[in-house]
Amino acid sequence: MSVDYDKSKNILHASDLIKKASGSDVIMLPEMFCCPYNSESFKMNAEDCEGGVARMLERAARDTGAYIIGGSMPEIENGRIYNTCLVYDPSGKPIARHRKAHMFDVNIKGGQCFRESDTLTPGADATTFDTPFGRFGLCICFDIRFSAFIHSMRGIDFLAVPAAFNMTTGPLHWELLFRARAVDEQFFTFGCAPARDEHGSYVSYANSIAVSPWGRVIARAGYDEEILSLNVNVNEVGEVRQQIPIG
Repeated sequence: MSVDYDKSKNILHASDLIKKASGSDVIMLPEMFCCPYNSESFKMNAEDCEGGVARMLERAARDTGAYIIGGSMPEIENGRIYNTCLVYDPSGKPIARHRKAHMFDVNIKGGQCFRESDTLTPGADATTFDTPFGRFGLCICFDIRFSAFIHSMRGIDFLAVPAAFNMTTGPLHWELLFRARAVDEQFFTFGCAPARDEHGSYVSYANSIAVSPWGRVIARAGYDEEILSLNVNVNEVGEVRQQIPIG
């Protein structure tokens, strides 16, 4: 999804894209789909879980009859700002909330320098939710690097990851991490990123991705905005675990 500087435009645009994906069982948006990925933008656009982002996601879930994994937004509670993903079931009921647990605080020589912890507060918990198709684990971007954290999400079939890797770490680690977690835990991994804006203050690597429990990349987007859709067979999770029993 292409992200604008105007939150209201982004909310409307996300709603339109969800409508275009209607007919899917599960629809996911990217990390910080409602505002640019920078510290000042987090402060300016923070809202609680009853605000415009939540209302749009709830309505979109009812209208499409899909599970909506709402990317992420800057959520404010008691004066603290979190990087938060809200999930709604097809009736519009909120069923999960994940607050990014691991802050993206990096200073890469000759590359990206960013400190989420200057603005954001980390969440404390791993997050899972159940659907008729199987159990989902949910994390946000930097969380995927922490294998023990992912491993703590017991019994999941899918890992959903709204994320915005940058042009330093993306080419090196994006596909590698999604394939690694898929092979480690023998489940499907799905990563949804913002489209690339070369003129933005933070340039997303984009390349939204889906990986099978075998570690195969089964779908991948480019760097422009697009709806990436695919069918998966959840039975593949059990088949892989039976054939390669790693406990």
